[in-house]
Amino acid sequence: MDPRSSPTARSAMRCVRLLLGCADAAELLGTVLAEGPSWITGEGSALYLLDSTGMLRLTASHGLPDWAHERYSVVDPAGDLPAAMALRLRRPYLLSPERTSADYPNRNAGMGTGMVAVATLPMIVDGRPLGVLALALAHRGTVPRRDLDVLETLADACGHRLGHLLEHARAGTGALGGTGGTGGHPGHGEQPGGGGHPEPEGQPGRGGRPDRGAAHGVRPGPCAGAADPAAATAHSMLSLAVRASGHGAFERDLVTGETHWDAQALRLVGRPAPERGGTSPAPSLDLVVHPEDLPDVQAAMAEALATGGPYRIRYRVPRRGGGVIRIEETGEVMLDVHRRPVRIAGLIADLDHGRTPGERPPGDGAPGGRSPAPSGPGSPSGPGQEPAGTTEGTSAAGARSALLLALTRALSRAVTVRDVTTAVTDICRPAFGAAGIVLDLVDEGRLLPVSHTVYGGERRTELTRLADLSEGVMQRALARSAPLFSEPARRGRGRGADRTAGPAGGTGRGEGDGTGGGTGSPLAPAAWAVLPLIASGRQVGSCLITFATERAFGREDRTLYSSFAGILAQSLERARLYDTHHHRATELQRAMLPRTLPRLPGIASAARYLPSTEGMQIGGDWYDLLRLPDGRIGLVIGDVQGHNAEATAVMGQLRSGLRAYATDGHDPAATLARTSRLLTELDTELFATCLYLTLDPADGTVRAARAGHPAPVRVTADARAVELNLPGGPPLGVAPERPYPLAVEYLPPGETLLAYTDGLVEDREEDYDESVHRMLGGLELWARNTGPVRVEPGPDLEKLADLLTLNVTERRSRPDDVALLLLHRLSAVHQRG
Repeated sequence: MDPRSSPTARSAMRCVRLLLGCADAAELLGTVLAEGPSWITGEGSALYLLDSTGMLRLTASHGLPDWAHERYSVVDPAGDLPAAMALRLRRPYLLSPERTSADYPNRNAGMGTGMVAVATLPMIVDGRPLGVLALALAHRGTVPRRDLDVLETLADACGHRLGHLLEHARAGTGALGGTGGTGGHPGHGEQPGGGGHPEPEGQPGRGGRPDRGAAHGVRPGPCAGAADPAAATAHSMLSLAVRASGHGAFERDLVTGETHWDAQALRLVGRPAPERGGTSPAPSLDLVVHPEDLPDVQAAMAEALATGGPYRIRYRVPRRGGGVIRIEETGEVMLDVHRRPVRIAGLIADLDHGRTPGERPPGDGAPGGRSPAPSGPGSPSGPGQEPAGTTEGTSAAGARSALLLALTRALSRAVTVRDVTTAVTDICRPAFGAAGIVLDLVDEGRLLPVSHTVYGGERRTELTRLADLSEGVMQRALARSAPLFSEPARRGRGRGADRTAGPAGGTGRGEGDGTGGGTGSPLAPAAWAVLPLIASGRQVGSCLITFATERAFGREDRTLYSSFAGILAQSLERARLYDTHHHRATELQRAMLPRTLPRLPGIASAARYLPSTEGMQIGGDWYDLLRLPDGRIGLVIGDVQGHNAEATAVMGQLRSGLRAYATDGHDPAATLARTSRLLTELDTELFATCLYLTLDPADGTVRAARAGHPAPVRVTADARAVELNLPGGPPLGVAPERPYPLAVEYLPPGETLLAYTDGLVEDREEDYDESVHRMLGGLELWARNTGPVRVEPGPDLEKLADLLTLNVTERRSRPDDVALLLLHRLSAVHQRG
């Protein structure tokens, strides 16, 4: 994994260092969101730059709806919008959470949850204003001074970097803004300033510089890339320098499958270039790379796609008149926020450019040498050295083994069936140069589709139709336990010569001139392979791989695809077993928790449970609301150590035992003592924390005891949130002989209690006490907005439960499960209602 994107590596100083290396506004905003503090949520964030007329123009954004882009693409600094206020006042302008929905992005059409603050920060360098950075924050109350200092530091870093880029643009040595693209081949590139468009949930982002710009959902503003003479001059100089050095540019969008080369790249490989320059769709990889080098290039691309980041490959391209061209491709695989590859961009160079006949480039090794992804600041490759990983005389068999090894590593990291299909989509498909893949699994004797992966756009619908049409051939391949391959059309061959029926009922022939350059459509692919997936003698499914250009599958190719089918089948079988166990454990956990909370007199209640997103995504958190003898109400919340099936099973036993002790009439201290002894008698080494309290709704008396659990929070009628001062004992199962102290408190009518597990506030990147303080501020905000009498407590509690979990659901990962239980004592007004 690239340490630049590791969640544990995020810090303000690291973010500043990365900001000082960004190339454009979109990348600056993307870096702040990806590498800055986790309490910068990103949704609704934007970056404005001052134009030559003195207006603020929206240059990059994240999470802004289309209507906001249209309405607020230009902001008058003399107005009263937050961006204008920050620039005019030359200091941060904050919208507190209670004002967010009313004031942002304007006073009439707001957005936000009511729990998110917005900070607009001026970017000023040497007294000269450059623009404004607007960031949405997860603060549930006031923004602490230390956090404001961090925000100002990030804004200053953005401002200094923008100032540097603007100076270089004016000097004609760089460019800022602009969304023009250069062309591309197995990979692909863009001019600085591009940005991606937001994608639906679960889909990779696209566009711009997706490493930290578009990859993190940052899109360019409507005014990004406006004509700038300095930027145009810099772009022209850059293009001239690339051409003069013998380099061509390429770009490949891994979401849409569109690949473009510029004119120079096409000339380098002996292909006709566009008459007026610009870019052109790239030929298929197998039609460019020398057949002996193709497996090596595919293996290198598979490695680069799996890890992301820079890579370098050398390979040969056959000349039409004989001989070869030696090419070095240098590029970068760009990942989105989910670490999925979305774009490749880079340059290709003729290694013999500018050399005398017979002169070899420094460190030149065998054609087909490769260096996937590790090249970077710490790369061992340098002047006079062959890229790391190059081996002289690499055989075609060794290259195919390397490709299989790279694909095996990618699939071995997959845990669920969804992970396997993601690896097939993101790594296997581009590495093979395939246009689409249809993956069907056997379910109760039938083949059912689990994944139709194809490059985006209208072809997604066409591939779904292809999946239906290909059902017969996929069943036949599985029944025969033998793969099926299309055969290329040959000039002069009769129609009866090709007996292989294609996925759509055709033969898979291309429409070319018989040279293997034919192309097909998704419903009639030019070439295809159907692979039976069999693991341990069991039929797992079938895999259809389609290609947009015609190709011949030689003996080595068929062996390669058959071996890949075996690896894929093993991965799918393992993933299905995991999914089955996870489903059973999840169902077990759901059965252990109450489906609904009981409706009890004198109170309103709400609860939430969120599983962990790590491991088996289950855990030992639980809650309960009990109807006790003599009209009292019991509130229980607990957390068993661990996030696996054992923790869930122990949780179920503890819940049943504690409920039995409580309904027998024992007070909270005695109930916890008995439950602790019960845990020690179970066949487990796990322990648990727990809070148990009782409420008498008639007089508000609260009796409580806790076993190593966070203290409950009381939200008072005057909008204060305070933790109850409850003395605690050890976790359950740790010291069963020790008694638990009993505390007595009072809950007046109209006030609320919150009980929660530590997953609600625990954040690896923040001190625990600070997280608790942030939560208390949010509770006070909620209390000020609602009040005990103005609205119905039931809906308000449900909204509060959603707001409390908002920050948790926005985290990149959730290492711990979360449970919370809210209990509100009704006032006399509500009880009469």
